[in-house]
Amino acid sequence: MASGLAAIALLAGCGSRDRAGREATAAVARHCATLADTPVALPGGTFLMGEDDVYREEGPARRVSVRGFRIDPHEVTNRQFAAFVAATGYVTVAEKPVDPRQFAMPRDRIPPNMLKPGSAVFRPPSTPSNDYRDWWQYLPGANWRRPYGPAGPADRPDEPVVHVAYADMLAYARWRGGRLPTEADWEYAAAAGAPSTRTQPTEANTWQGVFPSLNLDQDGFKGIAPVGCYKPNAFGLYDMIGNVWEMTSDFYAPGHDPAAPADDPHGPSAASVAGAGGVPTHVIKGGSYLCAPNYCQRYRSAAREGQDSGLGTTNIGFRLVYNRVPTARVIGRR
Repeated sequence: MASGLAAIALLAGCGSRDRAGREATAAVARHCATLADTPVALPGGTFLMGEDDVYREEGPARRVSVRGFRIDPHEVTNRQFAAFVAATGYVTVAEKPVDPRQFAMPRDRIPPNMLKPGSAVFRPPSTPSNDYRDWWQYLPGANWRRPYGPAGPADRPDEPVVHVAYADMLAYARWRGGRLPTEADWEYAAAAGAPSTRTQPTEANTWQGVFPSLNLDQDGFKGIAPVGCYKPNAFGLYDMIGNVWEMTSDFYAPGHDPAAPADDPHGPSAASVAGAGGVPTHVIKGGSYLCAPNYCQRYRSAAREGQDSGLGTTNIGFRLVYNRVPTARVIGRR
């Protein structure tokens, strides 16, 4: 957590804006289907993992194989996560006070708000800016129940759960009887037999316009969309591209290792990729509603970034994979 908290501490001086939550969703022109939670069984297969001509850290592309597995048809929703919390009494990282020892800086340099329970929230700036500190803010009181902060709207049941740290995802996975996908699992499922493409998709929740200040809202949503609003891929999976980034179990390195095993590959060891403060990051995949052609062309199956595992944000969620039929759980429908 230390590297992410130290970075986000720089944002603590950002002034609070009264737009919290207003741009969470636009007027919806799409029909959003009610989706089942039943995992989809995928056959094993071989595919080209990675991409060589967009961002350096996505290559080198190489052919790898994965065994068959089951995968959630959509991102884990607030409804599903609420059922887990109701059954277990679980409290997420963002709902707990912050231990100052998690920062890679002296305590007297830590802004007081950074020690309060909270998370990182995206706020579109009022004027164009290339400085991420103008659009990210550590907001006390932001968590999965209040994704836009205490003054914003409550969580919507069929939107992906956000503001969850890696430990929160693992706790949900243990309860559900699944696991976080490897990067290879995830990319195989997202590609669904098609090559990665640089074209901004029309059937995905991404940013149309000039990021971070002008969103033309051509896809129906300015913020997170409920699951089921866009067409599924060829495997029948929803929102593998766009909406929110999705966490994987692999540690992040800036590029693929061409010498790594090609059968059911896993990422590098934690010790080999430890970042600032000795904290490794995990690979996130798929891009989000904040990805735009002028800033973040991550709306591709091969796209990847590293994310601090101890800090949740307003644009990162997850889905699970299963090696066998998952544990039966009663998860209420809307």
